Amino acid sequence: MTGELFLAIDVGTGSVRAALIDTRGKIVEIAAREHDQIVPQFGWAEQRPLDWWEGACTAVRTVLDKAEGARERISIIAVCGQMHGLVLIDDAGQLTRDTAPLWNDKRTLNLVRRFEAENEPDSYLAESGNTPTPAWPGFKLQWVRDADPGAYRRSAVAIMPKDYINFRLTGEIAMDTGDASCSFLMNPATLAWSPAMIERMGLDARLLPPIRNPLEIIGRVTDQAALATGLTAGTPVMVGGADYPMALLGSGVCRPGLGSDSTGTGAIVTMIADKPLLDPEISNVATIEGNWAPFVLLETGGDGMRWARRAFHDGALSYGDIVARAEKAPAGCEALLFMPFLTGERLGQHRNARAQFFGLGAGHGMEHLHRAILEGIAFAMARHIRIMEHSSGKRLERMIAAGGGARTKLWLKIKASVFDTPVLVPQEPECGLMGCAAMAATATGRFSRPDDAADAYVRYADEIAPDPAWVEVYSHVQPVFDRLYHHSMALYDDMDALAARIHPPGTRT
Repeated sequence: MTGELFLAIDVGTGSVRAALIDTRGKIVEIAAREHDQIVPQFGWAEQRPLDWWEGACTAVRTVLDKAEGARERISIIAVCGQMHGLVLIDDAGQLTRDTAPLWNDKRTLNLVRRFEAENEPDSYLAESGNTPTPAWPGFKLQWVRDADPGAYRRSAVAIMPKDYINFRLTGEIAMDTGDASCSFLMNPATLAWSPAMIERMGLDARLLPPIRNPLEIIGRVTDQAALATGLTAGTPVMVGGADYPMALLGSGVCRPGLGSDSTGTGAIVTMIADKPLLDPEISNVATIEGNWAPFVLLETGGDGMRWARRAFHDGALSYGDIVARAEKAPAGCEALLFMPFLTGERLGQHRNARAQFFGLGAGHGMEHLHRAILEGIAFAMARHIRIMEHSSGKRLERMIAAGGGARTKLWLKIKASVFDTPVLVPQEPECGLMGCAAMAATATGRFSRPDDAADAYVRYADEIAPDPAWVEVYSHVQPVFDRLYHHSMALYDDMDALAARIHPPGTRT
């Protein structure tokens, strides 16, 4: 076989994947190597960067062996990876901590709470582009500074997971604008590290690497890396990008007005804008093509269906059965609302938010409860979309769905009708790898811009239009949902106090 190939490497939470992709954007070969998540104590989550590198080597060798002449056919390499995982290395390139705290690690919660207590949002939003959360690497650096000062002193640089793979491939160190924008340390206006935030967080600026455009070439595969991976020494490697911005590009969500619904256990709602939206309820990440992706993460997405399956049916029904029951209820569930905060909220002053059914009457049955859950999550997403629309001055034109939620047609139709916007489903579910391909095609001169490459590569398997009758119903339900959301806040602290009185710490079974 002949023909140029791109190599994409994706450092995920569950595995490292490597894929060979042709110049038309078709995945030719793909392989994965799984790795474990380490949980030293409740709320902590770590992985070993050396496991990522070993996985990358194994996955790359596997795809190279599957495609004839692949080593010589690879023109460029693009790496993407899970965000927020803090990797520390010394001047010799050795890890100063064997493990890296991940995006879902909560050990910094007290540092975040202290920061919020001492700082008003207006004093840091413009400098950081984001609201405090335990995920951000800036707080992880604070934790290492306080809990492992020896490692902090020995460290020469702090990087993200995909940056570590780039370092092992090329010997070069940099961070792309996407990962840097979600560090809580980068100024979104200058795309440079913020001296004000570094000082406010009490961190050492020497630990922060150069910030580079994801489309640039960071370096070339070294002789040592070639021996480890089977790649050809000298193959160019791009700076690459964080996995979420890469997946946005690879699903075609790369222009203002386009939105992304990535529903798995939780739900990430994104709307592309030409600048970050500085709001305490919104996070912002820089995109591959140079825009911004304001986003909100709902803790309860598909987990709402999982909870219903366990709580109502003791796991006896399948998810398909639950959806079938929900289909029997009318739009609006005869004025039954569900507030989808089973595990609270991610940002803002009400992380202790509670879930509830409101409006329950004798005429409601199980089908209403199930549909209300699907609708409630859609209403919560729409509430945030309206905030982003108001902030950006741009209306959502269409939504691109990804994740497990994209497989549930009823839910997609509910969302399309609640948003009053068509929902599209990409034909190729490997959106992160497609984003890598679009980047590689741009870097090799096939397209002038990565969004042009995405237009050429991304195809949609389905388009779900809003149901006009449902749109009319939901237009009356959404305002009631929004009022219920705000009025419920007054009771969350009371519920915490009540729970502590009924179930004092240490007495739960």
